[in-house]
Amino acid sequence: MQTEIFKTTITALITPFLNQKVDYESLENLVKHQILNGVGGFVINGTTAESPTLEQEEVVQIFNFVRSLVGKDFPLVLGTGSNSTLKTIKDSKLAKELGADAALVVVPYYNKPPQRGLVKHFTAVAENVELPILLYNVPGRTITSLSMDSIIELSKVKNIIGIKEASGNIAFAQEIYAKCSKDFILLSGDDGTYVDFLGVGGTGVISVASHIMPLHFANWTKNGRNNDSIEFSKYKNLIDLLFIEANPIPVKKALQFLGIIKSAELRLPLIELESALGAKLKTEMMRMSIIK
Repeated sequence: MQTEIFKTTITALITPFLNQKVDYESLENLVKHQILNGVGGFVINGTTAESPTLEQEEVVQIFNFVRSLVGKDFPLVLGTGSNSTLKTIKDSKLAKELGADAALVVVPYYNKPPQRGLVKHFTAVAENVELPILLYNVPGRTITSLSMDSIIELSKVKNIIGIKEASGNIAFAQEIYAKCSKDFILLSGDDGTYVDFLGVGGTGVISVASHIMPLHFANWTKNGRNNDSIEFSKYKNLIDLLFIEANPIPVKKALQFLGIIKSAELRLPLIELESALGAKLKTEMMRMSIIK
């Protein structure tokens, strides 16, 4: 199983909307801009894509559209996680049929399973789907978090190749690196701590901020182990502003400022960035020369 392709900067793609329909022209602009600036993979149907409000037919169409743009050898990961194990297995099998290179499977949310339930959940998905699985630990959204013991146990399961660790806890990431096989992929899911994450053994990122800073993140992925923390720190305020309201509200507005997408609209219950916050975001993008 080839895993090196995931040790890169992966953008968790937004879904551009225009009049509440998927805006494929803007999506094409975004994908081409990302590849031109060194991004090495995409997640489709992640939280950043507003997965709770996408119909399955739309997910299939978006995946096939992006695949047609990037070709068969460009890594595409499909978000398939839910708080139902049977649904997650079904959606992960669909990911395999579509030709995804891996499935991103989030910790089940809302129903708060114990650790033994989490281990059984991820193991069942891995055993029933012939596709590489990336665990996704994001306690800020799911409440429940994978424990270190659970991660170690799951890292030994066939098909589970790595984790998107989005807690922002660098000590926890360092412990994963120390206690799991060195083949186990460790991807950051927290943009604000990314360079520190690389410094403790991280191998890449699934990023939101890479939408507007693709070349920066691609370079940090290549050079981060050589200590780019001083340069990275200059962008801390901008990265923080990209999360000033729930993701992907701010990043859609930023992409609209850049002219990459036509509209910053979202599907309810998410709503466009409040105007005063938008002004702050635009000012910081100009200060950092993201907007020329």
